[in-house]
Amino acid sequence: MERRHFLKNLGIGAAATLIAGKSVANEINKSLDYTMENFNTHEFQPLPYAYDALEPYIDARTMELHYDKHYRAYFNNFINAIKGTPLDNEAIDKIFAKASGVGDAVRNNGGGFYNHFLFWNNMAPKSAGPSSELNAALAKAFGSLDKFKETFSNAAKTRFGSGWAWLYLTPDKKLAIGSTPNQDNTLMDVSPIKGTPLLCLDVWEHAYYLKYQNRRPEYIDAFWNIVSWEEVGKRYQQALK
Repeated sequence: MERRHFLKNLGIGAAATLIAGKSVANEINKSLDYTMENFNTHEFQPLPYAYDALEPYIDARTMELHYDKHYRAYFNNFINAIKGTPLDNEAIDKIFAKASGVGDAVRNNGGGFYNHFLFWNNMAPKSAGPSSELNAALAKAFGSLDKFKETFSNAAKTRFGSGWAWLYLTPDKKLAIGSTPNQDNTLMDVSPIKGTPLLCLDVWEHAYYLKYQNRRPEYIDAFWNIVSWEEVGKRYQQALK
């Protein structure tokens, strides 16, 4: 059930190896597919860049531990929690829709598995700005791109303890910002904020402590240098459908 971590210590530019008849580039494109169908088989998702690709903003050692220890543990614990139950063959959005009744092991580890997949893929070594359409939507919702960043950053900085900050599209197709504790997300019935996640930021201490120690605001400010606006824009387009 677990995919081979074929991108460890490799950059995307080195993707020439063939795996099961598919190029690494094709596997990367599949991993970047935001749609829920990508989670129907509950597969361990590859990291779409090398551990050091996001330096100096996220250091290689933090990325390695975060991906290969924390993320892998969430995945393994989630698989063990659903094994032999009806949830084993259920899409993860359906599981989240009834998170209040599936037990803490499924809720917490399923959230950790899914949230991190979004997190890895809404970052990139080279970060361009949002498309004109997304920029206009953010400006309409929050006043300007800078005001959006300020509001999102504040949600991340003021999340008490561990959790996540989110940009999400509400059920009535409005952009909104909020945060959730632990490994909850906006797809869960237990979440006070609900909608389709577009951009997320992990503010658990393990995401930044090796480099930034207790300076969470510094980590959050650095995050804007590696946001993959292309990925966020793709999620936005899909969520509007």
